[in-house]
Amino acid sequence: MKELSHTDQHGKAVMIDVSEKPVMKRIAKARGHIKLAEETIRLVNENQLKKGDVFAVSRIAGISAAKQTHSLIPLCHNITIDSIRIDLFADKNGISAVSEVISTGRTGVEMEAMTAAAVALLTVYDMCKSVDKSMGIDNLEIIEKIKK
Repeated sequence: MKELSHTDQHGKAVMIDVSEKPVMKRIAKARGHIKLAEETIRLVNENQLKKGDVFAVSRIAGISAAKQTHSLIPLCHNITIDSIRIDLFADKNGISAVSEVISTGRTGVEMEAMTAAAVALLTVYDMCKSVDKSMGIDNLEIIEKIKK
C-alpha cells in the first residue's frame, strides 16, 4: 500500500508541494446518481417544480462548486481551471450527473470533478425535497483520469 501523500513523517496533515511537478493538461471525470420517485422524475423532465429548471440550476451549482473546491477541501490546491462540463440526465430511477474538469497545471483535478458532481446532485436534492422524501445520492466516483 502506498504511503499517504498529505501527511508528514509524524502523521500530521500537510499540503503537498507540487512545485517540482511538470505542468501538464489534466482531466478528471466523475459521476454520481440521485434516486428519485417516478413522479419526481416526471416533474423534473417537464420543468414543473416551483424552484425552477432543475437541470440548469444544478449544472450551474456544480460548476460554481468545482471552482471553490480549494475552499471546501482543506488540503486541495487553488488551481486554474480551464474547463468544467456537467451533464445531467434522467433515467428510470433518478438523475445522473457526469462532470469533466480540465486544468493545465501541476496537480490533478479529481477533487474538483467529484465536487462538481456532488454539488450538482445536492442541488437536485434541494430542488426536489418538497415533493420527494425518498431521495438518496449514491455511487459518487471518479470514472477517468488523464494526464497529457
